[in-house]
Amino acid sequence: MFLLYFSESRGQYVVTQTPTVKAALPGQNIFLNCKISSDVYSNNHIAWYQQKPGGAHQLLIYYATTLQSGTPSRFSGSGSGSDFTLTISGVWAEDAGDYYCAEGDETVTWNNGH
Repeated sequence: MFLLYFSESRGQYVVTQTPTVKAALPGQNIFLNCKISSDVYSNNHIAWYQQKPGGAHQLLIYYATTLQSGTPSRFSGSGSGSDFTLTISGVWAEDAGDYYCAEGDETVTWNNGH
């Protein structure tokens, strides 16, 4: 068993991410949800990031559904409007870490570790 932490990302909008902590066994399907306070995303500028302990934020998905080069195919993004989901199909132990959704695209800048 290992843990996935779903952390708050701050920006112009309120981002509600659930669940905040998810215990998982290898092979399980994992669903992380992100709700944005305002339905303004006709262009779906939502990005998903992973951060492992001591590491930098790694872009997984941008424009809600587009996989960044190098992102394993078990990761996928879905949703529109104000509700988005990151799915990990058949999670691996190496997927343990912090996950963030952010309003923006592949150009999101992180400050103070968040």
